[in-house]
Amino acid sequence: MRARLIQIDPADNVAIVTEAASKGETVSGLTLLSDIPQGHKVALRDLKKGEAVLRYAVVLGYLLEDVKKGMWINEHMLELPQQPSLDELQFSQPADVILPKPGRTTFEGYENPDGGYAGTRNILAITTTVQCVSGVVDQLVRRIKSELLPKYPNVDSVVAINHAYGCGVAINAPDAVIPIRSIRNTIKNPNFGGQIMVVGLGCEKLTVDKLLNEEEINVENVIMLQDHSGFVAMMDALMQMADSKLKKLNERKRTTLPLSKLCIGMQCGGSDAFSGITANPAAGHASDLLVSGGATVMFSEVTEVRDGVHLLAKRCTSKEAVDKLVAEIGWYDQYLAKGSVDRSANPTPGNKKGGLSNIVEKAMGSIVKSGKAPIVEVIGPGELPTKRGLLFAATPASDIVCGPSQLASGITLQVFMTGRGTPYGLAEAPVIKVCSRNVMKQMWQDLIDLDAGGIATGEETVQEVGERLFNLILDVASGQKPYAEQFGLNNFLCYFNPAPIT
Repeated sequence: MRARLIQIDPADNVAIVTEAASKGETVSGLTLLSDIPQGHKVALRDLKKGEAVLRYAVVLGYLLEDVKKGMWINEHMLELPQQPSLDELQFSQPADVILPKPGRTTFEGYENPDGGYAGTRNILAITTTVQCVSGVVDQLVRRIKSELLPKYPNVDSVVAINHAYGCGVAINAPDAVIPIRSIRNTIKNPNFGGQIMVVGLGCEKLTVDKLLNEEEINVENVIMLQDHSGFVAMMDALMQMADSKLKKLNERKRTTLPLSKLCIGMQCGGSDAFSGITANPAAGHASDLLVSGGATVMFSEVTEVRDGVHLLAKRCTSKEAVDKLVAEIGWYDQYLAKGSVDRSANPTPGNKKGGLSNIVEKAMGSIVKSGKAPIVEVIGPGELPTKRGLLFAATPASDIVCGPSQLASGITLQVFMTGRGTPYGLAEAPVIKVCSRNVMKQMWQDLIDLDAGGIATGEETVQEVGERLFNLILDVASGQKPYAEQFGLNNFLCYFNPAPIT
C-alpha cells in the first residue's frame, strides 16, 4: 500500500508515515530527505534546535539539533519537556459532553448474590494466601478440570489465584495495603459468583483474617495445608470443598441484564504510533457508548497518563476525584523517584521501534482510550469503585501488573489495544485484543480479535470501528470467546507490591 502522511492536529509540525518510505520519495506532497520507518515522524517544516516538536497539538519535546522539512525525527533527537505540575490542579465543573447513544443496552450475564456487578463468566477461583501452596493448588486445578468440571456444565473454568506475596514480606508496612487489598478484592470478583475458596499453609504472614471477613472464615471456605496429614489427605479435602463450590456455581444461569451491571477495563500494551490514532480512539468511542448506556469502564496506567494529568483533572466531576488523582499520581512520582527513575523509563524498545519517541507521545495516544466521558471516580491499585461510569484506576502501566489490579477492582472483561502485538491474556476474565495496524492482524489472524488499522488507511472511521468494538464487547460479555480465551493464553497474576520484602 502506498505511504501517506497522518497529521493529527493542524498545529502539529510533524506527521507520521503510514508505510515505510524511502529518501527522495514524495509522500502526500512532501519530499522525504530521510528513510522513514513505518509510523515514525517526519518534519512538516524546517525546525531549529531547541524548537518544540508538536503532535496531538502537544509538546513532545525540544529538538537537540536543526531539522529540515522532510527529515525523520526520532527518539534520539528530543529532550523531554517538564511534566505537568500537580500543585496547579484544581477542581472546576467539567464541560458538558454529549455521549453517543448505544444501540444495545443489555447483555447476557451472571447476576450475583450481592447485587453488584454481574459476571461475564462463571468461574471457580481458588485463592492462595502464600506462594508456598501454589504447587499443591496447581495440581488441584488439574484434577478438578479432569474429574469434577465435566459434571458441572454451567461452570466455565477453575482458576488458581496464585501470586508471589504472602510471606517473607513486611506485612504491616504502609504500602502493604496495596497487595493485600488486591488479593482480598480479587476473591470477590463478580466472575467468581460469590463462592470463596482459600488455601493457606498455616505459618504465613498473610493470615486469612486479612483476606476475609470474620463470618467468611470457616471450614467451608478455608483449608490450611498444615492441618492435614500429607498430600493425599490435603487433596481429598480440597477436592471435597471444590465439589461443593462447583455445585453452587452450576446453579448460575445467564440472564438479560442492563449495562449498569457491566464493569470492563481498558488497557494497552506493545503500543506504537498508530495506537493513538486507530485502536485507542476506537476503544474510547466504545467506552463512551458503554458509559452512555450505564456501564462502568476503568482505564489505568499512571505513567501513561502522567503527562496528560491536567487533561484528566478537567474531566473529573468532583473535588474528591481531583484530590484523589493528585494523591495517587503524587504517590507514584515519589515511588519512581525512590528507584532513581521518572516517567521517562516507561517506553520500551518496541514502542520506540513503532514510532513512539518518548513517554509524552505515548501518553497522548494512551489517554484517548478513555473517550470523552466525565471521570466520576479515581481509585488506587486494587481498590473497589463506589460509583458507576468512567473511572481512572491508578495502576502501574506494566501489562501483567495492570491486569491483576483491574481484576481486583472488579472488571469482568478487559479490552487490550496493541500495536506491536502480544499474546497476553487473563484466566479470570476474557480479554479482547484490538490491533492498531492491518499488518498486525494479517500476521496474527488467530490472536487479534478486532483490527482498527482501517482507520489509518481511510477505509473506516473511528466511530465505525468503535461501534464494532462495542458490539464485540457485549458479545464477549454474553459468552463469545475471544482468541486468548479459546487458546487458554493466561498470564501469571503479578500483584503490585511496593512494600519491602524482608
